[in-house]
Amino acid sequence: MGSFTKWLGAGLGFTLGGPIGAAIGFAIGSFVDKFEIDDFKQEQIDYNRERPRSSNRTKANTQSGDFEMSLLVLASIVIKADGKIDQRELNFVRSQFLSMYGKERANNAFKLFKGIVKKDVSARQVCIQVREHMSHASRLQLIHFLFGIAKADEFVSKTEIEEIKKIAGYLYINNNDYESIKAMFYDASGNAFKILEIEKSASNEEVKTAYRKLVKKYHPDKLRDLGEEHLKGAKEKFQSIQDAYEKIKNERDF
Repeated sequence: MGSFTKWLGAGLGFTLGGPIGAAIGFAIGSFVDKFEIDDFKQEQIDYNRERPRSSNRTKANTQSGDFEMSLLVLASIVIKADGKIDQRELNFVRSQFLSMYGKERANNAFKLFKGIVKKDVSARQVCIQVREHMSHASRLQLIHFLFGIAKADEFVSKTEIEEIKKIAGYLYINNNDYESIKAMFYDASGNAFKILEIEKSASNEEVKTAYRKLVKKYHPDKLRDLGEEHLKGAKEKFQSIQDAYEKIKNERDF
């Protein structure tokens, strides 16, 4: 239990309280006898006392562990949206954790995830907690990851799309941003324009302007605070912007 305690206590801040903390507590209680979340809160206090303080941290700087916990809880909501838990979706979550966190941390995260999935959680309450503490760029990254999970079983159900859209709304992500990220997971005609948040009728100059705007919005450097482990998804999102722009450029030959 020691390594698990250390992993959980070390990287968390705001997620040890509120509905996310309650989901974490429920999950751990399902496989640890006489678990008390206060023990972990104390560990977090001790950890924060010992670590060096950064002079430029702001409220919008999200710790890697907080992003991880928010992801676990929101992913559990999306996975259950279609009324069943598909093994391919669970495998996708596990493979993403392995690629991001390495074996030991991924095993801890997945163990916790399997407990969280058993609890009914209010998406709205979780999202209120997340948006109070997390930057807009980090919230966009959460939505990108959730679409990846929904697509893992090769079919995104209507209920999963509705759940992610609802979560995006609760996270104060506007419809253009939501549709842009959603389009990154489909090969439909015209998706390059949706990704760049423009109409097909946009002029070449408007295409270039939209591209420059999104390059700023989705640049991986905006997520440096989340740690190297979460930059892979940010780079995939950024690449989707580049690919969409190249596709339109080649089609129009400009």
